[in-house]
Amino acid sequence: MDLQPLNKPNKTLSYLLALLSVVIWSSAFPGTRYALDYYGPMSLMLMRFIPASITLIIIGIIKKIRLPRKQDILKFLAGGFAGVFLYMLFFNLGAVSVVSGVAGFIVASSPVYTLILSRIFLKETVKPLGWAGVLVSFGGLIIIMVSQVTEFALGAGIFLIFVSAISTGVHSIIQRNFLKHYTALEATTYTMIGATVFMLIFIPEMIREIPGNTLPVNLVVLYLGIVPAALGYLCWGFALSKAENTVKIAVFLYLIPFFASLLAFVWLGETFSLLTFMGGVVIIAGMLLTNFARS
Repeated sequence: MDLQPLNKPNKTLSYLLALLSVVIWSSAFPGTRYALDYYGPMSLMLMRFIPASITLIIIGIIKKIRLPRKQDILKFLAGGFAGVFLYMLFFNLGAVSVVSGVAGFIVASSPVYTLILSRIFLKETVKPLGWAGVLVSFGGLIIIMVSQVTEFALGAGIFLIFVSAISTGVHSIIQRNFLKHYTALEATTYTMIGATVFMLIFIPEMIREIPGNTLPVNLVVLYLGIVPAALGYLCWGFALSKAENTVKIAVFLYLIPFFASLLAFVWLGETFSLLTFMGGVVIIAGMLLTNFARS
């Protein structure tokens, strides 16, 4: 029997791996919400990123990735701070009071800010259909804001999650610059390490909180650090390597807030209004429109 080449496209396998990646990344939303009942936002950041950084370093050693150039070390530190540290800080602070589904839909709007920042700083051309998608997504955000006012749930948490989504857009722009000279694994690893360096200021808080929490809680935190950050990334990389069409695989990313909402309902019993859900659907519709314009 002839063996198929390892890099031969396999549509079914690519879809299964992409779906697994989406489920893994979706689990980070309710997982973070659960962990924040036991850990403070700052110490939770550090507890997640120490194992995430170690995992990526181990993978990097196995894959024999290159060390960063000396002139890029400060850039990775700055990129880690602006694109990852600030994202996690604002997201964790906001997630204390925002249900997982709502947070997922707001973060899903991050490609909007990537598009806008690309136009401003990278001078990239945006088609009219792309701008239409931006407006549709902003319409979805407004619907979510209105729904939260209706539920008397609009507070600082919503705006902190919104800022974290903007930080994700900033991170995408920074990563594009790194990817001119580094592989995706190299850029991700060194950006993650750069972010973790800034999180070390929370060591005293983390040390104070660890003894007061049970093993199951700490295992959830360990899961958040290793699985969504490292294994999710690896699954996604394999999915792209087996895909016949990258755009079709990228569409799976828009399922994340829906899976996050489902997992949060099953695990934490979280719910939100139909109006909030409709706002989320409108955001995803805008993202699909923008993606179609780019493709």
